[in-house]
Amino acid sequence: MGPMFRYILGSSVKYFASLPSLRHHHMLQNRMSTSPPPVAAVCQVTASPDKEANFSACKRLLEEARQQGACMVFLPEGFDYIGSSREETLSLSETLRGDMISRYTQLARKLEVWLSLGGFHERGHDWESDRRIYNSHIIINNKGDIMSVYRKSHLFDVELPEKGVSLKESAFTIPGASLVPPVQTPIGKVGLGVCYDLRFPELSLALQRHGADILTYPSAFTVATGAAHWEVLLRARAIETQCFVLAAAQVGRHHEKRSSYGHALAVDPWGDVVGDCGGEMPGMVLVEVDLEKVNRTRRNMPVQQHRRDTAFYQSLSQT
Repeated sequence: MGPMFRYILGSSVKYFASLPSLRHHHMLQNRMSTSPPPVAAVCQVTASPDKEANFSACKRLLEEARQQGACMVFLPEGFDYIGSSREETLSLSETLRGDMISRYTQLARKLEVWLSLGGFHERGHDWESDRRIYNSHIIINNKGDIMSVYRKSHLFDVELPEKGVSLKESAFTIPGASLVPPVQTPIGKVGLGVCYDLRFPELSLALQRHGADILTYPSAFTVATGAAHWEVLLRARAIETQCFVLAAAQVGRHHEKRSSYGHALAVDPWGDVVGDCGGEMPGMVLVEVDLEKVNRTRRNMPVQQHRRDTAFYQSLSQT
């Protein structure tokens, strides 16, 4: 019997033990509908400082997702590695032209699948002088072309002593200078964020105003902040923008200093959770991205039409 994967259809979760059974399901589904919605795979991994092991694990997920019908696959922040120290994190980093992204572009072309690679450790433009990096979200199309690069703009500098959380991302990371336009993909227009960006609704609303149907927040949330805030933030972003939200995640123990919350999540435009990878192990959820659900939600509750102009929301600062 093959490995178990969750397959998400609408708001129900169905479990399939092997690929043939899922293919049989798709054959039946295709007979019922001439054009079923496209399928996205939202993945969960446990990265370590071992880049080769991480690539092998992600490659297996990508291959599995493609075999199960996904046309776009989402990997989390730190899919390439999660270092155990600042020095290790910096020394393992690469440029976009390096071996790691080259291998993923080749894989996208071979599998004919679009990729969202969130949170790549990209060496900065002045690497030789300042040894600082970007936290970069990369979209690769099914021909292996890099279609967009968003560099994380809100950096996680947080001290929560009572929760055992102490991270200062700005010590070695450069904040991105700007948002990037949503990217047209086979599942719809995808707006790009990374992890901590999730806490800033201004970003998601800006992406929605520029045409996003789907928002994506590849992440490596800490266990403490994830348990408290992860699901409620993702659902809030979906509800206020009336977008699908797809959030790949890191899970479990990366090394002796760091663990992640997991629960890679898919949320529909009404705010319902339609896929959850759980908090224990790597895996994926497959989600049908039905853009008619986006249109219907926005049509029935036209929040964006009801929004006042920018001057109205700035009126308090003028008094």
